[in-house]
Amino acid sequence: MKVLLIEDSEALRRGIRVGLDHLGYTVDETGDGSEGLSMALTNSYDFIILDLMLPNVDGLSLLKSIRKLGNQSKVIILSAKSQAEDRVTGLLAGADDYLSKPFSFDELQARLLCLGRRGELNQQVKTICVANFVLDTNNKSLHADGHYIDLTKNEFKIVEYLFSNPKQVLNPEQISEAVVGSFNHLSKNTIEAHLSSVRKKAKAVGVTLPIKNKRGFGYFVGEH
Repeated sequence: MKVLLIEDSEALRRGIRVGLDHLGYTVDETGDGSEGLSMALTNSYDFIILDLMLPNVDGLSLLKSIRKLGNQSKVIILSAKSQAEDRVTGLLAGADDYLSKPFSFDELQARLLCLGRRGELNQQVKTICVANFVLDTNNKSLHADGHYIDLTKNEFKIVEYLFSNPKQVLNPEQISEAVVGSFNHLSKNTIEAHLSSVRKKAKAVGVTLPIKNKRGFGYFVGEH
């Protein structure tokens, strides 16, 4: 199991990491909200342990951003704020659990185990079918007529976003925010380069990517 630990207290971060290392978890860590957001969006994690009071990007903003982009990692908030309204705010923002400071490591361990079991029970395969293409959002894979099409992470996200919104013309700004969030930016030329790459990969296995360009407006799937 892989964990992203985002906590600005170096001492607490070190203590949690040592405990998780002993339990066999693979841990990436940072004390900065902006770096944590980038790590969450560029890597795959089973769990994210998230402090709320972070430099550069606060925990709630980070959480809302990754959920908006479809990140499904189990998130446990760590916070000195222990009032009911604070817990409700965190859970409604997309957290799976909320642990008030101070806490025992045994309790954190138990909550990770419970969330892991819940994830195993609830995991469902989600596929999006467009023409002869099948996109598997769990395995991050794309197939067409039985052929596997190998995509980069951003290529997959662009195709997933467009396939999820058929017959809608989506402009480059919308696509950029869906793929890399509001704190980063993909230019129109970069998006076109990614789609050109996907078209070539599809053509190599004898199929045509059903994503079209409406000049001056954006991209769409199907008829418009």
